[in-house]
Amino acid sequence: MSSKLQYDVAVIGGGAAGLMAAAIAGKRGRRVVLIEHTAKIGEKIRISGGGRCNFTNLFASPKNYICHNKHFVKSALARYTQHDFIKLVESYDIAYHEKTLGQLFCDGSSKQIINMLLSECEKRQVDVRLNCSVTAIERNDRFVLTTAEGIIDTASVVIATGGLSIPQIGASDFGYKIARQFGIKVLATRPALVPLKVEASTLNMFTKLSGVSQDSLVSYGDMQFRENILFTHRGLSGPAILQISSYLEKFSGEEIIINLLPDVDLKKEFVSYKNSKQSVANFLKNYLPNRFVEAIMTNDFDRSITDLKNSILFDIAEGIHQFKVTISGSEGYQKAEVTIGGVDTDELSSKTMESQKIPGLFFIGEAVDVTGWLGGYNFQWAWSSGYVAGQYC
Repeated sequence: MSSKLQYDVAVIGGGAAGLMAAAIAGKRGRRVVLIEHTAKIGEKIRISGGGRCNFTNLFASPKNYICHNKHFVKSALARYTQHDFIKLVESYDIAYHEKTLGQLFCDGSSKQIINMLLSECEKRQVDVRLNCSVTAIERNDRFVLTTAEGIIDTASVVIATGGLSIPQIGASDFGYKIARQFGIKVLATRPALVPLKVEASTLNMFTKLSGVSQDSLVSYGDMQFRENILFTHRGLSGPAILQISSYLEKFSGEEIIINLLPDVDLKKEFVSYKNSKQSVANFLKNYLPNRFVEAIMTNDFDRSITDLKNSILFDIAEGIHQFKVTISGSEGYQKAEVTIGGVDTDELSSKTMESQKIPGLFFIGEAVDVTGWLGGYNFQWAWSSGYVAGQYC
């Protein structure tokens, strides 16, 4: 790179949001440079969905997002919807399928989505720079970026550097540092969509259950999610647990309630079989994994249903429909799919993602205090926020 290059737009961060913003800005005829500090573009896209990329959700709407200002997401999601992104995917003949709950995945590989976005950038002559770290950003009438490859002079800067999740693929706090440098408020961050750890007193039981999965209804406060849970040697994971984790404001000491049989009324079942000589343990094994029944066994489980008072049977039922777990912590950013918190949306225009204080400075994607549910919602936020910033940067 020569000592100084001029562009209209510099997009910092080569993930989902950054690729979208660069392509859209380029489509408007803007001279765009896309700067990625690692050797690979779109790494989070590549590893998502088991390598098949859960690229959006058919049901994406503002209610699927956590944000300090719940109205902020409405404009971007309305102006670039999941159906718009699906059209783009179809225009590249990328085959896809719906899994559960509206989640769309590539039939082939997540690399198809990365290649599609790179192709969109290439068509618009976006200058993609890999292994290029930005060490400083200054602003006079334009922005001046000091990078590993020299000085970049640009009219607009789009920060698409993501959050703190999955540091092993290059996550950093760069976006937050830039926001603070320019006097833009950053809300406290924490891991989200993350496996949970349990307190030491129950750890032995969870270790024994490691690998057991069960369709459950998981509750915390007013929030409920119905999907599988997975017992692990340190606690709990699985889709329903990841979903509820985003709502835990502090992990230590929080209690979640799990209905392990949401489609069965165990009290009614016990009443129906009140004359059965079957043991409680064998009866429960018709509904629950054997290892789970064995892990929660008490002396009463060896007795027959007919020998036990209804009050005891109902207590057993209650313990399964309201299986209470005290959380001791999370698996942290290493295992978290996304980051809650980040650049305060009150500091940004919901229409353009531009800073209210610093004209020409935009924040998009996970760097912003917007967190989607599990199931393609975070990618949709990346596409939508990237699109609107690309229209105005």
